[in-house]
Amino acid sequence: MPSKPAPKVDYKIKIKKDDQVKVIAGRDRGKTGRVISVDRSKGKILVEGVSLIKRHTRPNPSKQIKGGIAERESPIHASNVMVLTSGGIPTRVGYRMEGTGSTARRIRIARKSGEPLDRKG
Repeated sequence: MPSKPAPKVDYKIKIKKDDQVKVIAGRDRGKTGRVISVDRSKGKILVEGVSLIKRHTRPNPSKQIKGGIAERESPIHASNVMVLTSGGIPTRVGYRMEGTGSTARRIRIARKSGEPLDRKG
């Protein structure tokens, strides 16, 4: 009897691509970096220069792949990082409604200082 596929779950992640984050748990605790990608189905994020692993690759001339040992980032769980404010302070993320009526939009704010995290432009 085949096993059932895992149910599709989308984790509520308040971190976006290009956010500056600080790692607060794990072997890379204390490092900061920019978020490269967010995987909401697994609850993981890829941070530049954090959780580096060595990947052994076999050369493949038809695909122009040079063999050897390449270092690349591996995903870490979103709960192990905190978003940094523009001043470099780690904070939790909250939301606030800006505008009224049809112009109302939800913006992300830093819980510690109240400053908006979303950059306009």
